[in-house]
Parts: sequence; C-alpha cells; structure tokens
Amino acid sequence: MKKGLVLEGGAMRGLFTAGIIDVMMEHDVWPDGLIGVSAGAAFGCNMKSRQVGRAIRYNKHFAKDSRYSGVRSLLTTGDYFNAEFAYHIVPSKYDVFDNRAFEENPMKYIVVCTDVETGQPVYKQIDQCDSDTYDWIRASASMPLVSRVVELEGHKLLDGGVSDSIPLEWAEHHGYERNLVILTQPHGYRKSRTRLMPLMRIGLRKYPCMVEAMNQRYLMYNRQLDYVAEAERQGRCMVIRPDERLDIGHVCHDPEKMEHIYQTGRQMGERKINEIKKYLCA
Repeated sequence: MKKGLVLEGGAMRGLFTAGIIDVMMEHDVWPDGLIGVSAGAAFGCNMKSRQVGRAIRYNKHFAKDSRYSGVRSLLTTGDYFNAEFAYHIVPSKYDVFDNRAFEENPMKYIVVCTDVETGQPVYKQIDQCDSDTYDWIRASASMPLVSRVVELEGHKLLDGGVSDSIPLEWAEHHGYERNLVILTQPHGYRKSRTRLMPLMRIGLRKYPCMVEAMNQRYLMYNRQLDYVAEAERQGRCMVIRPDERLDIGHVCHDPEKMEHIYQTGRQMGERKINEIKKYLCA
C-alpha cells in the first residue's frame, strides 16, 4: 500500500507544516511520496533532502534581508521573494541544500504549479536536483501579483494553490491509498472570494484562464475541503490542522513570529506522532 503526504500551501503558515515534518523525520517516519503545493512544496523539499530544521533556520536568518524578500525586491526584480537570491544563492551558498541526499531518498517528491495559459494544475515529479528543481519549487510558490511568471518545460507557471490547493484526489488517483494531509487552516475554515480580483484582472490580463481560476479558487478550495472531510470519515486519510487560526501573514519579517508558528507545528507533531506512526507505518 502506497502512503502519501499531502501538504497544502498557505505561505508563511507553511512553517506550521515544517514543524510537523521535522518531528516526523526525527521519529524516522517517511511516506512513499510527498505531494506539495506552494509553501508545502518549498518547505517539504527539506524532507526529501532529510534536513531537519532547515526551513525555519533560513527563513529566520533572512527574514529582514532585503536581498531575500521585500518591497525592494518586488520593485527591482518583479518578485517579492527574490528569485535568484532566495531560490539559488541561499540553497547553494548560505544554507546549503543537500542535493545528494535529495536524490538518494527513495521518497517521491511532486510539486504542484498552475499553468497561467490554461488555468490548470501541472504536477511535476522531481528526482534529480539541479537549477531547474529550484525553479519548479519557486514556480509552485510564486504568488500572483507579487511574482513573475516562471517558464519551465513549455509551461508558464505560478502558484499551484490556485488550481489544486489540496491535491489529495490527485494522490489517490496515482496510487496513494493511505494519505496524511497537513492543512494550515483550522477546522471549520471556509475560503471566501478574494477581494483582490480587480487587481488580478489587471495584473493577469494576458492570461484570462488564470484570472478565471483565481475567481473560482474559493469554490475549488471549499470543494476540496469537503473531499478531504469525506476521505477522513472513510479512513482514507488522516488530517492534521492547527487548533486555531495561525497568526501570521502571507509574508512575514518577524523571526519571533516565524519561530512561534514553527513551534506550534512541532508541538502538534509531538502530540500526533504516535497516531501518525500507527497510520503511516502500520
């Protein structure tokens, strides 16, 4: 039986997820495949490379570094999170990503992006680690309006959460029969239509399918929440979510707040680790 780990995004709320997967690594709990969206992909790659603590470490270290992220980067490069510095220089020079461990880990690693020309999800399994690998992760986490479109393998890509926020259904259709789903919103959360649609229509005017995907995103997301709830009821998945709303924005430059969200995830992971082991390792 193939066992999967499905990680939704949520930008800096993803540090909650990072805390949980660090606990899983410390307890030697490994799924057969990890399917990550946006921050789920960006932080989940550290599970593939077996690097406990890396996600919180580099986020705190570069939280106030204008080379890494911020309005200056957005105005000068078109990306709030600097594409070259954050996704290439940091993992190759400052907080080195273990490419060898990534490639040697048999766990499958799949990132979800959105093709802006079709508005449809693109799923990319990554086995080798190179410059394109970092760009696939960047594409998955590239939020509309504050990121440039990423061009890879004939696709023009942005945030995977726009088209498939919680890819449990995809995982099941690809043979993952038992899945751990980590969400970054509490029980009872429902997404509303974004108030930024007027800006989306202007900023993404060259990509009408992407505009429509953004317009329909809240409906897609809420349907996926219903799908997850039914799968959980039937025992096809185990769901972990925060007990209450995580008090952090999509972007954050406060290392203490980052640490708090990460520790919230670690505490949840410690609380649930025996249940996780029973579910994934049985």
